Amino acid sequence: MARGLPGMAILTVTGLYAQTLTVTPSRVLVDEPAAIRAAGLQPAEHVAVAAALIDGAGQHWRSEAEFVADAHGNLDLSAQAPAKGSYHNVSGMGLIWSMMPAGKGVVIYRAPPEPQAQKIDFQLIRDGATVATAQLEQDPVGMGVRQVKVTGQLHGVMFWPAGDGPHAGVLVLGGSEGGVPRRRAAWLASHGYAALALAYFHYENLPPQLEAIPLEYFGAALTWMRERPEISQDQIAVMGTSRGAELALQLGSMYPQIKAVVAYAPANVRHRSCCGLNQYPFAWTWKGLPLGFVSRLGSGADAGGATIQVEHTGGPILLIAGDQDHVWDSAGMAKSIEGRLKHAHFAPEAEMLIYPHAGHIAGRPEIVPEWHGALTHPISGRPTDYGGTPEGNALSSIDASPKVLEFLRRSLHPEPPLPDGRGSVTTSTPH
Repeated sequence: MARGLPGMAILTVTGLYAQTLTVTPSRVLVDEPAAIRAAGLQPAEHVAVAAALIDGAGQHWRSEAEFVADAHGNLDLSAQAPAKGSYHNVSGMGLIWSMMPAGKGVVIYRAPPEPQAQKIDFQLIRDGATVATAQLEQDPVGMGVRQVKVTGQLHGVMFWPAGDGPHAGVLVLGGSEGGVPRRRAAWLASHGYAALALAYFHYENLPPQLEAIPLEYFGAALTWMRERPEISQDQIAVMGTSRGAELALQLGSMYPQIKAVVAYAPANVRHRSCCGLNQYPFAWTWKGLPLGFVSRLGSGADAGGATIQVEHTGGPILLIAGDQDHVWDSAGMAKSIEGRLKHAHFAPEAEMLIYPHAGHIAGRPEIVPEWHGALTHPISGRPTDYGGTPEGNALSSIDASPKVLEFLRRSLHPEPPLPDGRGSVTTSTPH
């Protein structure tokens, strides 16, 4: 084994050329890319690079692609497209997101349990023989992050970042799967935010279904966060996904202590209860009364005063959606939100990221195998189609994650306003 620089995994095989395969750095957070390179090859030589992992369910996943070495006998997967293989365009992390399960009956990649890292093994293959190997470890939680279960009036898990603080805080809300949105909160804490992964149904003694949820519960969560000395009380955002994005936008329009909203696969209207045999048709209540809702999932059309009054939000808004979302038309509803904000001359910053070929999970902050088979909803048991392609979903994740972190940095640590005191509404369609 050859010695490399810190954070670099190298194995060499000595011959006429000494082939090396490097992954730099060799340990990253699950949302962070790494550089995969090979050297010591013949100019224009065709070689293969393969990747393999064992997921949290004990299932084997694998990918492989063929590359052509440059004039110096080098490969850089961040800059070179494969000649053929499990993916086709330039993508430094293509060997990870394009993996397929080796066994039958596997329907989706399962992450290892926290805090266990995901280990990915790479091979450089010449003429059918492995001549060099390297390994990448993906951490789901950053160094120094602490987790504390929250019980009593609130239910969830608090993720504290390394350092004494006070830290900017994020209230993290999951969607129709219920439970605690741990992974997204762990990601935020790994990047320096105090993140409360709040459960609001289908957890412990909370309601089993998404129905008749009092919005005062989330106000209590915001108050709890503001009273914590480790959290900057004027630097709190809310982040939600799917029904959690609907909720996040609703809360942003109601609670002035929310300084920014991040909404993945958002809705511009409140939807009916979910996701089984519901006792009540409405999802949300305020002061004991049901809020108006639409019955048709994802239509975006108002009925009974169901439109979320996003223009009342007291801080910046970031919307993230895929244009092939098959759960609901999150891209269309994001555009409706954008139009409403423009019509209202919304002063804070608002940004919309619409990703081509991405589905309902567009922008999720992790680089993992994206293929999945036939899925069912974890509560209703009904078939679920997220939409999007593995490549579209993966590229949305790689592009969105640093943009979300930068948005939170700008929003919770604001710079002086523009001379006219106005913000702007911007739209981006990444490619």
